[in-house]
Amino acid sequence: TDEIMQQEIRPLVAVDIIEQLHRQFAILSGGRGKDGAPIITFPEFAGFSDIPDEDFLNVVTYLTSIPSLEAASIGFIIIIDRRRDKWSTVKASLTRIAGAFPGNLQLVFVLRPSRFIQRTIADIGIKLYRDDFKMKVPIIMLNSVSDLHGYIDKSQLTRELGGTLEYGHSQWIHHRTAIENFAMTVKTTAQMLQTFGTDLAETELPNDVQCTEELLSAHTDHHSKLKDELKLAVKQGATLLTCIREPVTRSANSKLSPDELENVATVERLLAQLDETEKAFDQFWTKHHLKLEQCLQLRHFEHDFREVKLALDNLMEAQAGFADIGDSVTRVEHLLREQKQLEEKGQEPLEKAQSLALHGEQLIQNNHYAVDSIRPKCVELRRICDDFTNETKKKYDILGKSLELHKQLDKASQWCEAGIYLLASQAVDKCQSQEGAETALVEIEKFLVTAKEHQLSNPKEFYNQFDMILTPEIKANAQRILQKLEDVQEMFDKRQVSLKKLAAKQTRPVQPVAPHPESSPKRASPKITRPAGVENTSYHYYVRRRGLAAQNGNRALVQLRLADWGTIKSLANCCAKSPSHIINELIETERVYVEELQSIIEGYASEMDNPSLVHLIPSALQNKKEILFGNLPEIYEFHNRQIFLKEIENCIENPELLARCFLKRKEDLQIYEKYCQNKPRSEALWRQCGDSIFFQECQRKLDHKLSLDAYLLKPVQRITKYQLLLKEMLKCSKNSEGTAELEEALATMLDIIKSVNDSMHQIAITGYEGDVSELGKLLMQGSFNVWTDHKKGHNKVKDLARFKPMQRHLFLYTKILLFCKKREENTDGHEKTASYSFKNSLKMSTVGITENVKGDNKKFEIWYNGREEVYIIQASSVELKNTWISEIRKVLTGQLEACR
Repeated sequence: TDEIMQQEIRPLVAVDIIEQLHRQFAILSGGRGKDGAPIITFPEFAGFSDIPDEDFLNVVTYLTSIPSLEAASIGFIIIIDRRRDKWSTVKASLTRIAGAFPGNLQLVFVLRPSRFIQRTIADIGIKLYRDDFKMKVPIIMLNSVSDLHGYIDKSQLTRELGGTLEYGHSQWIHHRTAIENFAMTVKTTAQMLQTFGTDLAETELPNDVQCTEELLSAHTDHHSKLKDELKLAVKQGATLLTCIREPVTRSANSKLSPDELENVATVERLLAQLDETEKAFDQFWTKHHLKLEQCLQLRHFEHDFREVKLALDNLMEAQAGFADIGDSVTRVEHLLREQKQLEEKGQEPLEKAQSLALHGEQLIQNNHYAVDSIRPKCVELRRICDDFTNETKKKYDILGKSLELHKQLDKASQWCEAGIYLLASQAVDKCQSQEGAETALVEIEKFLVTAKEHQLSNPKEFYNQFDMILTPEIKANAQRILQKLEDVQEMFDKRQVSLKKLAAKQTRPVQPVAPHPESSPKRASPKITRPAGVENTSYHYYVRRRGLAAQNGNRALVQLRLADWGTIKSLANCCAKSPSHIINELIETERVYVEELQSIIEGYASEMDNPSLVHLIPSALQNKKEILFGNLPEIYEFHNRQIFLKEIENCIENPELLARCFLKRKEDLQIYEKYCQNKPRSEALWRQCGDSIFFQECQRKLDHKLSLDAYLLKPVQRITKYQLLLKEMLKCSKNSEGTAELEEALATMLDIIKSVNDSMHQIAITGYEGDVSELGKLLMQGSFNVWTDHKKGHNKVKDLARFKPMQRHLFLYTKILLFCKKREENTDGHEKTASYSFKNSLKMSTVGITENVKGDNKKFEIWYNGREEVYIIQASSVELKNTWISEIRKVLTGQLEACR
């Protein structure tokens, strides 16, 4: 228990009565009687009787509280020095002391007045009034200090009393205030430490890193401040101790008075208590600081665990997404590369997980208080790492098996293709002779020797070997190739039988008819894939020559060729376009297209700014480069940046991503609309200037076989080519992954083409006084038969209007419906160009629609202003009618919703 905390606060301290102490009407000099009783001296003080009772009581009470309990219990010796005063003063002093002295008294010494009369009066007075003083202790009247020395040793008396005791009242006050201040400092410091310790003990540990760091920092700062306070208090006590011991230090002959020795003991006791308090606090702080640091370590560990766990979960999720085992060698190799990339990507989080688990174990070994929380997390981290490693190994095993399988299938397929090509490439005329037949047999036998290297094992053994990776698709592919092997082997067997018959008998050779050079197959080694021209090589030729061969006695050879060709053709059908072929075609044509655009820009457009060729440019072409080429540079920039091309190239390994490329570049491809809108102006300008020497010179430099107008048509052809390739891609990928996106991409491209087509018609509208761009989006356009019915018109006019249709081209906008008359004009022998002469318009906000007209399911009605005007419109088909009605309904519904 802290001794300081239990000490009662003294009723008075020196600082509270500092002014009264400075008056020096009573002092505690530090002297002691022979039995150790403390001596309180009342020196001569002229205004003693004028001192207020409260001040007198405070000073006397304070002085009696200073000596130790042991010394005070002996009793106090009081010396009253009244040598220069009167008896009345002596009497007053004794009366006040007797009535107000709070301590035990042992003796009272009175130095009586030195003057004769006053001394005599004092002697008489003391005898008369002794009982009135009510003192239970003797009152000894002394004539001089010499008499006093007989009772008290001179060393315990101050110089004023003829003694040798050194006493400075100011220094005494200074020491008392310093000691009391130090005692208060010790007590305050102890209370602060106890309060801080209580706060620390009651503090709840935070649940996150930041709050824990802030708490640790705050506690550490507070601890440092308290330690500074402790150091300052210890320094204060040491300084005070030095000041009290200064007389002894200064002179070896000097001795401290008992009171000074008690002061020294008090300060030393306070310093000892301070030291004990500091040790206890340091011990508590060490434990608390360790717990806070461990808490911070735990929060860091938990934070890192969450981050690493999230990374590992993402890694495991990505690994779980690698369910594909590939359907070709290329695909499997790509998957292996992806698996390798995933493994490399996973190295960092795996290393972090292992490192974190090791760190957790170190925390456990260091006796961390949260062992039950740390250990399961370490186990979890190691488990996930092991799962990823094992799963990765399993993936590699499966993909390795898959690669081996597909390589075997590819080798078998290539062997079949090479065999088919070998059979197809054996010339008819050479096989007619015995030598030719034997040569062909040798070729076949040599080729069949390679069958052992490339053919698959028997089906049962094959399925057992690759059972773990045989998906229905792979199994079907393997069965197809196995069947293909059987078919090719059968073809070779039939060919060998036929050739052996031919080699065994002499036959008259057939007069050969050479096939067309462009169709004749080139001889290739068995390992080379059959060229695309094989199908055109022999089939129709041999069908045409079948009769001639039979007439020449070579029916066996003709039958052989026909039988073989049926199988060859059926096997060749297996090699139809695949998604990869379509993407390769798209990439190759895209590269050619970019090169052609570049040649137009650099070879024609840039040359129009060439000073050396300016004189060759016709006047009609001056300053009209933008009209001739439109926004072709913008189109070239889009393709030349190779963003689109690179995205397509990334689809070689992942054909299902092709649709996303078109969907992503939907907005960019809108630039073709502007180009197509300008195309009529460009063509008109070309018709004026196309035969100029300037264009001929540019064409010669570029070594182009076609003129510029053919190349200016390339963007129009290209934008339509995309949707054709997407359609082919959709056919190949039906009911597979990415079909929905392909359909969306195809719809997007068709919508762009429709938008381009609609805009081409829109720019040909003439006679409309308003701004077409303010009519909203052009939704539909097309030609119809139109009847009108005006209620306010003449009956005959109404009849004529009802039965005589007009040919009108309608433009449906979100705000208005335009009726135009289509006109076609010939321009200098060129193809006709269409224009649309504005006739009438209906605001969509005031029209209604009737979907069905009696007698014709291709007609529908649009009425205006409460059926004052009725337009009966006949479409070319029911489907077209329904499309228009649906679009008009959408516009009207949208307007209704807007009004609501």
